Amino acid sequence: MTTLTTRTNPLTAGQLPRFTLVATMAGCLIAGGVIDSIALAPFDLGTTVFLGLVLFLPVMYILSRGVEGRRAAANRTATHLITGAFLLTLLPLVSLLWETLSNGVERFDVQFFTSSMRNVIGEGGGAVHAIYGTLIVTGIATIVSVPIGLMCAIYLVEYGRGALARSITFFVDVMTGIPSIVAGLFAYALMAILFGPGTINGLAGSIALSVLMIPIVVRATEELLKVVPNELREASYALGVPKWRTIIAVVLPTALSGIVSGVILAIARIIGETAPLMIAAGFTNSVNTNPTANPMMTLPVFVYDQYAHPGIDRSFYNERAWTGALTLILIVMALNLLGRLIAKRFAPKTGR
Repeated sequence: MTTLTTRTNPLTAGQLPRFTLVATMAGCLIAGGVIDSIALAPFDLGTTVFLGLVLFLPVMYILSRGVEGRRAAANRTATHLITGAFLLTLLPLVSLLWETLSNGVERFDVQFFTSSMRNVIGEGGGAVHAIYGTLIVTGIATIVSVPIGLMCAIYLVEYGRGALARSITFFVDVMTGIPSIVAGLFAYALMAILFGPGTINGLAGSIALSVLMIPIVVRATEELLKVVPNELREASYALGVPKWRTIIAVVLPTALSGIVSGVILAIARIIGETAPLMIAAGFTNSVNTNPTANPMMTLPVFVYDQYAHPGIDRSFYNERAWTGALTLILIVMALNLLGRLIAKRFAPKTGR
């Protein structure tokens, strides 16, 4: 006589119900609130959340260990720790965006984007001169940095061998880590040598930003060129195509989406620099669209100037500072979105 036995699936047996996570979290938060109210009065929401999370990890581990086993419990604990670290990292960003949006939306009006600070004391005025300066200075820095960085990366990947390539790589790594104010001092000293002491203009600011941007472009492009399959190069060489044309017609188009995305991210990185522009580009309250003459205001310096040097009624200056910061964040977000769209548009097509 055959005895039928029911075998449980080890992949599905002994699992906690789906509602356990939410129920345990709610219970731990309630317990944290009780502890906070009794032992650590007065009640504080941040303390309650912290105590709830501290209780949640061991309670969830004990429940999972009893039902699912040691390995599953350890896996759940690691997952919760990683998720908690992600949320903890996200918290300052969300707080920053909320503070900037809530404080900067008051002056986010037409006047702010059409007026400068010329002859303005107290209420009114805008940042059109700083917006023009940011676009001009960053645009020149991009025009200078992208060709230099791109050609340097091509040399390192396709041609560079020996001591020279190692030296270039070393100095690129050093330039990546230099303080931004050093780039401003370099640009100021260079302009003083070329055009005389005290030369402060938009071009000097562009040179300072280029010093910061070039190593970023080199590193981003170098890594993308390295991941281009060698089979593509070898197929081109087999057809008799010279190396320079293989780079232009095969290698660069294959890595184009990543290169463009990396360049835009590099622009987003330098557009918020303040220290080098304070030294090299200077301060002004008037619109200046000539990068070779007179100081040129930029958005980061405008924000600093409004906050650090307020008038008698500080509120008007703080409003302009917050709105300038909000405008800068929106520009950086737009650049990041543009980089993603371009990367998607020019990404190599696979399949038929």
